[in-house]
Amino acid sequence: MIRWFAGLFLLACFAAPAVAGPDAAAINNAEFKGKPPGDDKINPVIVKAQVLLDRANFSPGEIDGKLGENAEKALKAFAESKGLAVSKQPLTSEIWGALLATGSDPVVVDYKITDKDVKGPFLKKLPAKMEDLKDLKSLDYTSPREALAEKFHMSEALLAALNPGKKFDGAGQTIAVMNVPVKEGKPAVTRVEVDKASQTVKAFVNSELVAFFPATVGSEEKPSPGGVLKVISIDANPYYRYNPDYRFKGVKSKRAFKIRPGPNNPVGSQWIGLSEEGYGIHGTPNPSKVSKSESNGCVRLTNWDADRLAKLLKKGTEVAFIEREAANRK
Repeated sequence: MIRWFAGLFLLACFAAPAVAGPDAAAINNAEFKGKPPGDDKINPVIVKAQVLLDRANFSPGEIDGKLGENAEKALKAFAESKGLAVSKQPLTSEIWGALLATGSDPVVVDYKITDKDVKGPFLKKLPAKMEDLKDLKSLDYTSPREALAEKFHMSEALLAALNPGKKFDGAGQTIAVMNVPVKEGKPAVTRVEVDKASQTVKAFVNSELVAFFPATVGSEEKPSPGGVLKVISIDANPYYRYNPDYRFKGVKSKRAFKIRPGPNNPVGSQWIGLSEEGYGIHGTPNPSKVSKSESNGCVRLTNWDADRLAKLLKKGTEVAFIEREAANRK
């Protein structure tokens, strides 16, 4: 009988998961050991680095815990702003030390889901075709999970991994989230640079780089404009107006139509209008695709990055589109 229980105990041990998922303690206490991890799975060091970058206004885009293209771009821009050496290795001990010096608050904190978080309304399904969006009363989130992930600048996969078994649809639940900035206190920028090749947006106060964002900048079919433009409007929760003269790929309508506001609007939650008609910097309903897809000529950021940039701008701010060799594009 004793042997039977012992065998059952050993079987239970071997049946346990070999690798535990990420947790708040592992991320908050993460230390860089000198070699950057791969980008195939969530890593506590990268989660911590991404949050610290986000707080410093050097956005990695969607915080997903992976050392992907956008995280590498943000690390490079942050290093350049600090006068640190930039090499083929995106994360070094010097860059890690500079990130830690930006603040000591925990990067993962507890958050109690509120009634507002789960109240909705939520879309049952987001139509794939742009024409089908015009009949919706609003372009809301599709679930509390999507809304919470965006609120804390996270991928839905990272939110789920940090909170195993949680459905995110009940007020009063306590969940682990990224401790990202709520308020911004930076001065108005004097110039914005949009790099078409590297798919990035940089904001300067005089010559000082104060903010960085990964972006989707145009496409071969619909390239972004060139030269220096100016900000002519800044509109939160914009309507989207489609003009058939745009002739966007996949849109068959020969009549103009309007799409109501919401985070899943084609231009997301923010529109920064530029002085060339029809072009702007805006948000997106698909934050995971920033820098990894194409746009119809505009500059696309995550919703939270577009909102953050809008707070740094004023009408008349210069926006320069930088042309570089395609070979330099990451």
